Amino acid sequence: MNPVFVTGHRNPDTDSIVSAMAYAHLQNALGHREYTAARIGVVNEETQRILSRFGYEAPLYVKNMRTQIQDLDFDHPTELNASVPMHLAWQTICDEEITTLPIVNDDGTLFSMLSAGDIASYNMKTIEDSHLDRVPIFNLLSVLEGQLVNPFHSQADSISGDVHIALPQAYDDAALQNRDSIILCGQQPEVIEAALRNNVNCLILCRTGIDPALAELDTGTCIISTAQDARTAARLIYQATPIERVCSTGDIVSFHLSDYLDDVRDTVLKSRFRSYPVLNEEEKVVGTLSRYHLLNPRRKKIVLVDHNELGQSVSGLDQAEIVGIIDHPRLADVQTGKPVFFRNEPIGSTTSIVASMYQEHGLLPSPNLAGLMAAAIISDTVLFKSPTCTQQDR
Repeated sequence: MNPVFVTGHRNPDTDSIVSAMAYAHLQNALGHREYTAARIGVVNEETQRILSRFGYEAPLYVKNMRTQIQDLDFDHPTELNASVPMHLAWQTICDEEITTLPIVNDDGTLFSMLSAGDIASYNMKTIEDSHLDRVPIFNLLSVLEGQLVNPFHSQADSISGDVHIALPQAYDDAALQNRDSIILCGQQPEVIEAALRNNVNCLILCRTGIDPALAELDTGTCIISTAQDARTAARLIYQATPIERVCSTGDIVSFHLSDYLDDVRDTVLKSRFRSYPVLNEEEKVVGTLSRYHLLNPRRKKIVLVDHNELGQSVSGLDQAEIVGIIDHPRLADVQTGKPVFFRNEPIGSTTSIVASMYQEHGLLPSPNLAGLMAAAIISDTVLFKSPTCTQQDR
């Protein structure tokens, strides 16, 4: 839930600061939503002394109310590590019904973006090129839902080679004699014997029983057993390729949570990507942004206290949604797009109005907050000598 900012005017005095703090506290006490006191100027010496006297920090400084990426309802797809198999990436895209996934490094920073088009392009290339290059054995076991028959084989942690299916009717003897081969077969003792004799890189046994003697063989061949048929396994093993080798690593357009919507919109219109990664201040991925997110942005919400004049208000107010105004005693030129809560009284201090609202709701501020409010009223009425001071202030 985005906060509602409560802020006074530029060059804030004590009444401006304290009325914002008191009103935010009142709304939070009523349980409406998260209200946050803010300021748009420097706290003066008097106000700082009063805040310190009652144990309060100055409100959050807000530079402007322009809409930022953090104000949008952007997507939060699953983030995948660059080392995971492509099979998992495709399953994630299908399950979440999206077209693009953010790919991250081990520390959560952006590595690249993977699209369904990247996966399709890679799959088409495997039709012409059957070579599998340095695919981690762990990935193979994952996509094939298989098990390693000889876990102590002398092979490295990855597998490379040309993929061949040894059909029962006919198979390529040359492939069985080639060390740089990945052989898929069923219950074919002669094929298994030839493959092991020639130390092919990998032997994948499809839908066949496992001879216990295979686990004890002193061979450099990695033997994997799977319940998949040979045709399915032949396609799945290409999906074991780490996604870091499939996704584009060129110039990636990304945005930060603090980026302003006006600037982002210009960049998006000049590029052709479907979605863009969104990063936080630590450069870690927190979501993705698409063009349709820019069509109906969620604007910041704000309550104006101690002023209702554009020239005295926060920059970018035209991009914010004003949900309330509490002021005394003058009306100015702030306009709203829809009905808002408005309270304006001929009184000496805006904090007096907020104090009345506490009484109307039957709430009592804490002793420190009450002291802070009393100080603000005394300050704004100039020790009750101001011509705008009323008995209600006193």
